[in-house]
Amino acid sequence: MKQIQSRLLPYLRWAIVGGTLFFLAKALKDNAGSVAAIRIAPAGWAILAIAIGVTLLAHIWSGWVWSWILRELHQPIGAGWSVQIYLKTNIAKYLPGNVWHYYGRIKATTDVGICRSAATLSVLLEPLLMAAAALLIALFSSLLVETDLPNVYRWLEFLGLAIVSIAIHPKFLNPLIQLATQMKAKAKGFATVDVGALQMKRYPLLPLLGEMGFLSLRGFGFLCTWLALKPVPPSQVFLLLGAFCVAWLLGLVVPGAPGGVGVFETSAIALLDDSFSPGLILSVVALYRLVSILAEAIGAGLIWLDSRLIAHR
Repeated sequence: MKQIQSRLLPYLRWAIVGGTLFFLAKALKDNAGSVAAIRIAPAGWAILAIAIGVTLLAHIWSGWVWSWILRELHQPIGAGWSVQIYLKTNIAKYLPGNVWHYYGRIKATTDVGICRSAATLSVLLEPLLMAAAALLIALFSSLLVETDLPNVYRWLEFLGLAIVSIAIHPKFLNPLIQLATQMKAKAKGFATVDVGALQMKRYPLLPLLGEMGFLSLRGFGFLCTWLALKPVPPSQVFLLLGAFCVAWLLGLVVPGAPGGVGVFETSAIALLDDSFSPGLILSVVALYRLVSILAEAIGAGLIWLDSRLIAHR
């Protein structure tokens, strides 16, 4: 059964990539005229520069939060070091496989003396906390959006908040950590392994809040990108923020193109199609993808330049 799943997984990924690209291509074909009619005013270019800066700041912040996650695993590390490694490796997520940024961080942490189990666990906990943060922000945003939905949906939203909050409690996380560690040890031929050092002793509230800050900054960058093309009414700010978080989350968890390319764009179009024109949504998501890549490339470039300057001193 596992062999069948391993064989089918690559085909599933390519099917998702093909489906999302087909959807995007069809949407672009159907709305090519409205997309071509959109223009960016001089002030819009300044707002786009702000969007790039805010997105870069979000990744710097996320690198700092990564050091908090390592501390929760009793592996103290400097914030400056974690930010540098995070920015340097983050651009690798666009390589085929969508795992090379994780591999780079694991290698960097083990090179400075942190055990491989803790390093691996830190890069596994990070997307889990990001997913929880995205869900929390999306749920909070939906509570602030005016809707005609029955009250039962509001209660379901509160239930979702409770489930997400409980899921990352150490009582639930630690058994998963122990199971994953024991499975890894068994695969390597060890009968038992000491997982006490990797047990989380407290609720990861600070890293969770940190990841909520990361998603909030990313969402603000998305709003700035939207503002560069068209003003956003205050009543629609939380609608856009919530849709962004859900689309970003789907791009994170759905197996597809590296970096969530295609999945994020398709999800955003589907979520916002009833509230905005398809041409505007297509333009914004395409422009935001460019903003994201530029911010990540600038971050990696700055770290590379800094290392070169240090090497020539």
